[in-house]
Amino acid sequence: MNTIIDFDIQAFADANVQTTETAKSGNDLSASMKEYYDTELLENAKEEFFFNQFGKVQTLPKGNGKSVQWRKFDTFGKSTTPLEEGVTPDGNTLNMTSVEAKLEQYGDYTTVSDMLDLTAVDDVILSCTEEHGTQAGLTLDTLTRNELCKGKNVSFPTKLVDGAETPVTLRYQLDSTAKLTSTMVNKVVTKLKKNKAPKINGKYIAIIHPSVSEDLRESEGWIEAHKYASVTEIFNGEIGELHGVRFIESNEAPIFKGADLSPNSRNLKATAANTTASTTITVGANNATEALIGRYVLINGEKYRVTNINGNNKLILDSAVIVADGDSIYPGEGGANGCAVYGCLFFGRDAYGRVELSGGAMEMIVKAKGSAGTADPLNQRSTVGWKAAHAAAILYEERLVRVECGSSYSDTDDAN
Repeated sequence: MNTIIDFDIQAFADANVQTTETAKSGNDLSASMKEYYDTELLENAKEEFFFNQFGKVQTLPKGNGKSVQWRKFDTFGKSTTPLEEGVTPDGNTLNMTSVEAKLEQYGDYTTVSDMLDLTAVDDVILSCTEEHGTQAGLTLDTLTRNELCKGKNVSFPTKLVDGAETPVTLRYQLDSTAKLTSTMVNKVVTKLKKNKAPKINGKYIAIIHPSVSEDLRESEGWIEAHKYASVTEIFNGEIGELHGVRFIESNEAPIFKGADLSPNSRNLKATAANTTASTTITVGANNATEALIGRYVLINGEKYRVTNINGNNKLILDSAVIVADGDSIYPGEGGANGCAVYGCLFFGRDAYGRVELSGGAMEMIVKAKGSAGTADPLNQRSTVGWKAAHAAAILYEERLVRVECGSSYSDTDDAN
């Protein structure tokens, strides 16, 4: 008679090969290692903070919903009416307004195979932690940047047309000659002062792209940051000062530039003339794709929105236009002829607010091999990830000015 013996062969498997302690339910790593990884994540994240190092910080206590609120008091006007002897005046009223933003959660993770590094699990986790820290910093900083780009206070420098300075009033009129200059910086400073924007440690702040800073560094009066670093705390990315503005350089400063209009070419060409104004433009066969619906295009220096596609070679626009056979059609989200436009953000104290990332707002999560139970029966996988809650909002429009300009690199840089 054959006897069948049942036994759990998985009981002989190594449940966890991490170097801190065996994973247990609800305990991924030892407290000291988790604290170490949390610190590494946060430090690497903060190295990528260019926009998030400024702004009014607001915390959201646990159990208070998903909306973050920043409150501000209206300023009192001047009191120029003389007091009457023995008469108590009516006094002033205190008015408070608030700005709200919805808190959202963001995050990512990486799955690590046991074959990646069986003998140095902590080193692999540390490397993932550092990479995810950088990712987290860039993600949260970009979210704040995108919120600031919604500001309505926009200025443009002049551009050169036949050697003469020409005013610019719209983004799509900008080209590589419309650079950020010392004169333009001075005008923005004047605007902030007239708006009574308070300064940050006695100066205004501007965050600009390296393609813009190259042009600006040549300005007379520019002071390199290292010349005053010994007496002033330097912000992350700070490169210098001009006209009372401290400049922060970041590759994440916004670049506005439309994507290519077709899979095969950046621009399109009209393949038939419209002798009278029409909302329909004929382009090359198979160039009119649904991806263009809702996009903006530039035709003869003017901006139009693509509202629909007819077949595979006709664009339907939001307004009529006259074109000649062979006229170029450029992406319309950037500057003239589809070139890159740079957003330079100038601001004073408390122009915008953000959520503080400490106190549990950012979390490092490590799931060791064996912690997944039957979902990982051979203990082949561990995961390293992060999640964070974030919200940002403009608090005072008058304290924030976005200068949109071109640069020497407008024809080569891409949107970010």
